Amino acid sequence: MRRALFPGSFDPITYGHLDVIERASKLFDKLIIGVALNEDKHSLFTIPERKKFIELACKEKKIGNIEIINFEGLLVTAVKELKIDAVVRGLRAVSDFEFELQMALMNREIEKACETIFMMPSPDYSFVSSRIIKEVARLGGNISSFVPSIVSKALAEKKQL
Repeated sequence: MRRALFPGSFDPITYGHLDVIERASKLFDKLIIGVALNEDKHSLFTIPERKKFIELACKEKKIGNIEIINFEGLLVTAVKELKIDAVVRGLRAVSDFEFELQMALMNREIEKACETIFMMPSPDYSFVSSRIIKEVARLGGNISSFVPSIVSKALAEKKQL
């Protein structure tokens, strides 16, 4: 059974993430979506909220061969513990590639069996990031074409607080 890990903060999940999830799920028997705890980032949503958004969005798209987990610490530790064959990373722009290449090389240096596959989202979502979505929502912009409806509603509720 070929297993891949798609790690990220997913704060919140976007259609760009879902595009990569849907396509990666077709390449592997099991795609594990790892919601990472990153203390350097100040998350808007809790890990349980983010996991629920991913679960509902994947159910709506009928993506069935996924598992959603949370993890913290080194990615290579999760790769070893979960018996992962490849790490899937999404790339939107050249700036993403430079950072992701450094991370992939470091991960492989630490754990020789840690392979990374880079996937680009559909051009429709190549400019979408969770950070931009949160900013547009905070300023009252329409984000409905970039995130699942549950995320749009949750962002609207957060804005009211």
